[in-house]
Amino acid sequence: MEQILRKIRSLHPISEQTARELEASVTPCSFPKRHRLIREGVYNKYAYFLERGLTRSFWLVDGREITTSFSLEGGIVFSMDELYFDRPSEEFVETLEEVEAYRIPLATLRRLFETNIELANWGRIIHQIEYRRLHRSHKERLTLPAQARYEAFVRQFPQVCRRANLGYIASYLGITISTLSRLRAKMP
Repeated sequence: MEQILRKIRSLHPISEQTARELEASVTPCSFPKRHRLIREGVYNKYAYFLERGLTRSFWLVDGREITTSFSLEGGIVFSMDELYFDRPSEEFVETLEEVEAYRIPLATLRRLFETNIELANWGRIIHQIEYRRLHRSHKERLTLPAQARYEAFVRQFPQVCRRANLGYIASYLGITISTLSRLRAKMP
């Protein structure tokens, strides 16, 4: 849980007692590359803290996969539909590399948010950050040319640029792979 606790503490301070409570609530697990952690239309029942590896979230639209986000070491992935609205997930989360994670039942995560102010505040902060990322992404897709969108992505997600398939990055940016290849060739 080293990467995870480091990331949590970088966003909001938590006590050793809270760290121990969180550690007691999770189960270590490993997944191969291309494993679907979360599936659309299914109650998945767990959130996953990523200790090592990379995932992507995506929607399936008319048979096409549309990448919506990436998660790295220290991050957490789960279905917001399930956690907050008690509905099956509307998206998929897939591993892009071998992943070492810690699984926590969503019911336990909800209880921790309700009973532990430090974890509740951390949860609020990660959602504020995610809202800001979604807001920027939406604005960039509507207002910026492809080159500027790619440059912003490189600044925001340098590790994803080095580790993810170009097709997933192009999908996230709303451009074709050939356009992304041309943009990458222009970069210094």
